[in-house]
Amino acid sequence: MSEPETATAAPPAPASARSRPWATAGEANPARFYDLLLGGKDNYAADRDLADPLLRVQPHARTAARENRAFVGRAVRALAEHGVAQFVDIGCGLPTGENVHQIAQRHVPGARVVYVDHDPIVLSHARALLADDGNVSVVRADLRDHDGLLEAVTVAAPLDWTRPVGVLLTSVLHHLAAADRPHELAAGLRRAMPPGSALAVSHLTADPAPAAVAEAASLYTAGCGTPLVPRGRAEVAAFLDGLELLGPGVVFTSEWRPVGPVRPPDQALMYAAVGLRG
Repeated sequence: MSEPETATAAPPAPASARSRPWATAGEANPARFYDLLLGGKDNYAADRDLADPLLRVQPHARTAARENRAFVGRAVRALAEHGVAQFVDIGCGLPTGENVHQIAQRHVPGARVVYVDHDPIVLSHARALLADDGNVSVVRADLRDHDGLLEAVTVAAPLDWTRPVGVLLTSVLHHLAAADRPHELAAGLRRAMPPGSALAVSHLTADPAPAAVAEAASLYTAGCGTPLVPRGRAEVAAFLDGLELLGPGVVFTSEWRPVGPVRPPDQALMYAAVGLRG
């Protein structure tokens, strides 16, 4: 696989959305923290130091992360069975045991997957672990820079933009503050998707536990220097405006086409939905 340095420099983000430098091991990092919640080993003491008080406030954070990851797997499988053979995973985070390309290729041999992130830690790990698959590309781009992201993906990745693409915005939009215009960014991506494409979204909500989620989000924002913004069901649904929602619509991650027992909303903590562009 080629390893293009196709990053288009993102414009300075608003102060409310700007992360601190990733290179400092003494600070928590969003990708490493999520890895910790999933039970991974790519995390440092600073990430564990943040996890301790956050889990005291919101003890279901680990369950929520795992339910989200399970939703991603089910969504990719559903889209692959729907005939989608190309995926763009935006804000992909650190590689895990079951990555998007592995799930997609299990159902569509040769499926192409582009992983997009702006975190150097993620890019380094992804290129080291995924470089042996010619149908996988790793692209540096920032969701907040819509035009730059589309250009980077188009230039670097071997995707056919005349055919359907599955765009994944899972557990990433809640890291955008209102000043970043997240709904406008999602609308731009919807417009760029070819007919037959799909958008999968998962997003933190405070609806099942307002006080605990709000306090946990505040701890996270202070500890990682990255916003964590819970949103309600209507706000999450708006990310998929104009798309035909696959059943069961906008529900908690654990409720989206579950396999096995369904965790209650106060453990899932994220809404999820998948929409098709006609």
